[in-house]
Amino acid sequence: MVSESDRESEPESGSGRESGSVRRSDRESGAGAGAEAGSLSGADRANDAARTSVWLDRQTPSRSRRSESPAGLDRNRITEASVRLLDADGLAKFSMRRLAAELDVTAMSLYWYVDTKDDLLELALDSVYAEIAPPREDAGWQDRLRELARSYRELLVRHIWVSPLAGTFLNIGPNSMLFSYAVQDVVRATGLPLERQTGALSAVFQFVYGFGTVEGHFKARCDATGLTQDEYHRQAMGTIRAQPHLRQIVEASDDLMAARGGKTVEEMRERDFVFALDLLVAGIEAVRDRSGSAAR
Repeated sequence: MVSESDRESEPESGSGRESGSVRRSDRESGAGAGAEAGSLSGADRANDAARTSVWLDRQTPSRSRRSESPAGLDRNRITEASVRLLDADGLAKFSMRRLAAELDVTAMSLYWYVDTKDDLLELALDSVYAEIAPPREDAGWQDRLRELARSYRELLVRHIWVSPLAGTFLNIGPNSMLFSYAVQDVVRATGLPLERQTGALSAVFQFVYGFGTVEGHFKARCDATGLTQDEYHRQAMGTIRAQPHLRQIVEASDDLMAARGGKTVEEMRERDFVFALDLLVAGIEAVRDRSGSAAR
């Protein structure tokens, strides 16, 4: 007996397609070897994590249907509703059943368009990458890098469920790929030697990933308590200072915190982000100049 939770992570049995191969219609339409290499069934995606991606599956979902597709339902509408639910309830509470209720359809209706819950999460993840605006073409690489970094940070704060999913899936959807191309273009423009470019990319965007993830979760925690970020910070610091074994640690950093500047938590965090990013840009420039490469 397959439970509802099993259905959300595993494809339903009774597949109506050829497992591990391209359907005849795909072969006849000229999809050819490329489709055969990239096509994965729902079972394949569940069992082969290294190749897991809804974007590699060129076949239709595997359920056998007894009725017509629900009117007015399509992948775009399902994806948009998934993003709304993830924003409202978080990743842990997301389910096919909740999504179906949001769309006012049955849970089985969703299987017309996806095989598993992971498919929905991957579609939702790629869709929000579209919110990252491309950097200005007429700006220097330093400003373009800052713009992409800031947009990525804002995305991670706005959708806190993105950070765990970004490390779960292959991130090869169209919007994710456009973001990757933009980042690579900026890093190429730094003038760094080719063998240093991936390290520079990691230094900047792993920093932004960590910064935005922590910021997003802190903001969500404050929202959940009904406190502003400043109120939450004051209460938290008061609690820590009330503990003798912790107060010494806080007092040792008082001068550092005072020199940080900023009247609010958000202002202090913004100063830290800007300065940290400036340090990374300066580091890239220093390595480039030391290597003798000319900046573009």
